Amino acid sequence: MLPEFELLMPRTLPEALEMMNESSRVIPLAGGTSLLVDLRGRISRPQMLINIGGLDELRGVRVEEGYVVVGSAVTIADLKHNVLIAKHGQVLQQATRVFANPLVRNRATIGGNLAYGSPAADAAPPLLVLDAEVELTCKDAKRTVPLKEFITGVRETVRHPRELVTAIRWPILPEGSVGVFHKLGLRKADAISVLSIAVMLHRKNTEDYAQVRIALGAVAPTPIRVTPAEELLSGGPLTPEVIARAAQLASESTHAISDIRGSAAYRKRVITALVKRLLTNLAEGTKEKKHNESEGYHS
Repeated sequence: MLPEFELLMPRTLPEALEMMNESSRVIPLAGGTSLLVDLRGRISRPQMLINIGGLDELRGVRVEEGYVVVGSAVTIADLKHNVLIAKHGQVLQQATRVFANPLVRNRATIGGNLAYGSPAADAAPPLLVLDAEVELTCKDAKRTVPLKEFITGVRETVRHPRELVTAIRWPILPEGSVGVFHKLGLRKADAISVLSIAVMLHRKNTEDYAQVRIALGAVAPTPIRVTPAEELLSGGPLTPEVIARAAQLASESTHAISDIRGSAAYRKRVITALVKRLLTNLAEGTKEKKHNESEGYHS
């Protein structure tokens, strides 16, 4: 049984922003896959909800001035099948394939997944390695916040009460970039992450990598970028020794807790093993692709 609340139904984004401006107690509702659970459990008891899921201004995926721009109300299912995401955000598209179940994917939105502030948000690690930004809009202003600064704690973000998350954007990747996402759960589908990992490589040449990005979810109060490991890996060849050290640094960078899904010690061991495996597989795959291209082979 849901608690009583007033539901506001704006028809346009300016109308929604006007409603948000009138009261700091209005809570945005898009897909509602997390918020409605909190309402039923009496974890959240808002007086007013504003339905923004159907606003046309918050839909769509486009390329704009060197950035991929995704409206905050785009669903996870839409991202899973979008051709621009397949071209410019494969690591995010990989995450959509293991996001909950089809029913949830059809309702959950990219903006809601981030705005809820969960450390285990499946969209956060891939967006972190894409160097994504979050667009926040209120009635009279708009600002952009790097995703790595947006989530500040468990279910805490920098969004002000009168702001809406209106878009997520990231720079178009350089030629030769490759990425991978891996989620570890207690079952294959419809599971909260025990941990999740995204890795992105920007190739400099056959052997060296201009930049390496690694992000982890469900291992700290917020999804995190693993800066010490990235600095070690970027600019040089990914030798087995360097990869092994980076994997250890990734494990040491976490603030993992023990819960019903796994112990902190287990999470740290798995991080070491998975970061090492993903980096090795990506590095070997890009070397093989480069070799095949130079020999005139096409897959």
